[in-house]
Amino acid sequence: MRTKLNKRGTVILLLNLLAIPLAILFGVFFLNDRQFYFISVTVLILAMMPFFLLFEQRKPQAKELIVIAVMCAIGVAGRVAFFMLPQVKPILAIIIISGIIFGKESGFLVGTMSAFVSNFFFGQGPWTPWQMFCMGLIGMLAGILFKEGRLPRKIMPICIYGGLATLIIYGAIINLGSTLMWSQDFNWQILLSFYLTGLPFDLVHAGSTVLFLFILAPTMIEKLERIQLKYGLIESE
Repeated sequence: MRTKLNKRGTVILLLNLLAIPLAILFGVFFLNDRQFYFISVTVLILAMMPFFLLFEQRKPQAKELIVIAVMCAIGVAGRVAFFMLPQVKPILAIIIISGIIFGKESGFLVGTMSAFVSNFFFGQGPWTPWQMFCMGLIGMLAGILFKEGRLPRKIMPICIYGGLATLIIYGAIINLGSTLMWSQDFNWQILLSFYLTGLPFDLVHAGSTVLFLFILAPTMIEKLERIQLKYGLIESE
C-alpha cells in the first residue's frame, strides 16, 4: 500500500510540475498578471495535494501539521529578518532542509507556502507565483536527492546542491518570469539581457544559501532527525 501511495504521490508531483507552470503562464498571458492572488492560491492548493495524499490512509496528526507550519514560519522569519540585505536570505536553506528531512511533498509545500506568506511583508505581485514555484521545486528536489538516498546526507553535497539549485533553478526561472512580466516583446536577446543583469544577484543569492546551509544544516538536520524518529513524523518513503 505504501508503494502504491508513494507512486501516486510522485505522479501528482509530476502533474504539479506541469499544472503549476501552466497556471502561472495562464496568469501572464490571459490575466495580464493582474489576478496574481488567484494564481498564487491556485499554486498553493496544487502544492498541498501531494502532501495531503500522504494521509489518504490515515488521519493526519496535529504534530505532523505543526512541524510543517513551524518550518514555514522559520523560513518566513529568516527571510524577513534579513530584509535589509538584498539576496542574502536563509529561506532557501530552510526549504532545502525541510525537503531533506521530511521528503519531497513537504519540501514542495514548505517552499510554496514560505514564498507566499513572506511576500505579505515584501509585497505581493505577479512575481509571487514564480517565486512559489521555484522555492517549491528546490524543496522537492532536495527531498528526492537526499531523503530518498540518491545523494549522501553530508554537508558538502548539501551545500553544493543549495548553491547550484539557487543559481540554476531559482535564477533561471525567476529571470524568465521577469522577462515575461516586464518585456512587451519577448525574444532571446531580451531574455539574455535579463540573465546577464541578474547574474550578480543570483551569485550572491547562491553564495548566501551555501553559507546558511553550512551554518544551519548540521544542527537542524540532527535535531529534526531526532524529532522525526521520536514521533514518527511524515514518512513519505
